[in-house]
Amino acid sequence: MADQRTAWGWGLASIDAAGTTLDVWYPKLTIGPAPSETDRPAHGFDAFVRKEADARGVRRVPVFTVSDLDAAPADAADAYLRLHLLSMRLAKPNTLNLEGIFGVLANVVWTNYGPFAIEDFALRKMDVQAAANHAVNGAPAANVEVMLVDKMPRMVDYVVPTGVRIGNADRVRLGAYLSEGTTVMHEGFVNFNAGTLGVSMVEGRISQGVVVGNGSDIGGGASIMGTLSGGGKLRNSIGEHSLLGANAGIGISLGDNCVVEAGLYVTAGTKVTVYDKAKVAAGEPLDVVKGADLSGKNNILFIRNSVSGRIEARYRKVGIALNEKLHKN
Repeated sequence: MADQRTAWGWGLASIDAAGTTLDVWYPKLTIGPAPSETDRPAHGFDAFVRKEADARGVRRVPVFTVSDLDAAPADAADAYLRLHLLSMRLAKPNTLNLEGIFGVLANVVWTNYGPFAIEDFALRKMDVQAAANHAVNGAPAANVEVMLVDKMPRMVDYVVPTGVRIGNADRVRLGAYLSEGTTVMHEGFVNFNAGTLGVSMVEGRISQGVVVGNGSDIGGGASIMGTLSGGGKLRNSIGEHSLLGANAGIGISLGDNCVVEAGLYVTAGTKVTVYDKAKVAAGEPLDVVKGADLSGKNNILFIRNSVSGRIEARYRKVGIALNEKLHKN
């Protein structure tokens, strides 16, 4: 983002009957000082604007938003702008002030007909289905399908990054940062303000605040503790060419060329025996450290010794290599 800490753009906001902003869609955003009111470009939303409420009870109005990226989000429009910046790859995770973002976002019913307010959803659902069924005589009955109830929508309904594959769109939130070459399999999950910094395979969960380096693989059912999942303000990450095995988990960071074996969970307080061939040969005791002492270090293989049951850290010379053809998206 260079040295500029301001972003701006025209968005199309959905406003419910109570005046609450349900969502804002920004097709294009710009990093840098905002133009004056007389120099602003046209919003281009003319065909989509609805000054009167539709059957959902929702109006759609253009909003011009200027965001001070170092200050906390001022309102829902500001929050949505920041989430778009992340998914558009205009800002990397952990570079924007997102403090208090949940407090400025409404909890919304997300459907195939767009966002609904929760309070009168059942009645509005009937209105929408009646309007849709009367619009085309003889067509199959229309139905409002609820995809999720949450404060943040699916990313792909607002931003579709180039060069990625996503097996289940419900499991990638708006605000996820997915680099080209990323594949998110059907059970993979990427939260907002989190994601991949290069070619990656995601079959597990990438929590808020977590970033995964180029050439790394998050195995099926694996998880990385983030700032919303018990990690407090600690920001964990995975370096390049590392593997978090199936059903494994970490509450520490991995450096480059690391592996955590399948099913092993390593937290900051986990007792880890540092395996040293020279000490073993000399009959000397091995060092035992906390997981936090190894956080972010390169070339480590974390395993559970199947004989003693202890968790060991062993030296690993090289990292993993992903299938290049699989990640040409």
